[in-house]
Amino acid sequence: MLTRSLFLKLLSAVIVFGAWQIAGMIPVSYAFPTFMESMDALARMTFDGSLFVAYGETLKPLVVGIAISAVLGISIGLWIGLSQLFDWAFSPIFIVMQAAPLAALIPLLVMAYGIGLTSKVFVVCIMAMPVIVLNTSGAVRNTPESFKEMGASFMADRRQIILKIILPAASPIIFSGLRLGVSAGFIGAILSELKITPTGVGDIITYSRSIADYPSMYAAIFSIIVLAVLFLNLLEMLENYLFEGNNRGYASD
Repeated sequence: MLTRSLFLKLLSAVIVFGAWQIAGMIPVSYAFPTFMESMDALARMTFDGSLFVAYGETLKPLVVGIAISAVLGISIGLWIGLSQLFDWAFSPIFIVMQAAPLAALIPLLVMAYGIGLTSKVFVVCIMAMPVIVLNTSGAVRNTPESFKEMGASFMADRRQIILKIILPAASPIIFSGLRLGVSAGFIGAILSELKITPTGVGDIITYSRSIADYPSMYAAIFSIIVLAVLFLNLLEMLENYLFEGNNRGYASD
């Protein structure tokens, strides 16, 4: 049975794709293909295998960068959230990283680490990690004091309070930060392929643009959006499963 939420999502997709088709038929620009032309190019790249080969390259820095960002980001965020001294010392760094145009740092990364996998992983990390760190630290810092006082009243030591009270209470927001970090990581992975060296899906976008094959260019961009949306929906489903009844995004719920 079609749920209301799913119906609204499908309706939204129909409206967006319909507007895309109409805009391409007008056309609003010679470089703007119709939705059907882009889907035809997407099907062609899928069936000839070129899209899978491209994603094989794109997913390498993305997976490695997200894994590093998740582990380090959550660890640093916990560290900052539990210590006022470290909060003062390190929070401004990640706030600046989140606000700064990090794409400007890519030439420096290329000079330091070359044009290989290492630079691309760094780009993913600098895009994803600030979001994860700040969400984690904020969730830990804003854990209700009443929870901690209750633990102390039952003679819990600091380690037990952290593991059994603070982390469970902060977990929904930490997980939400992880989802946002993954989203930023997708942006970083494609940005690295466009700015460092054209490989993977970034190569398809760059090459298609250079030969004016705009349907293929838009098809590659569309595939990135679809993959990111599917992955984020899977993470959201996992979050709802793990934190059922406490998934509104507030540690005090």
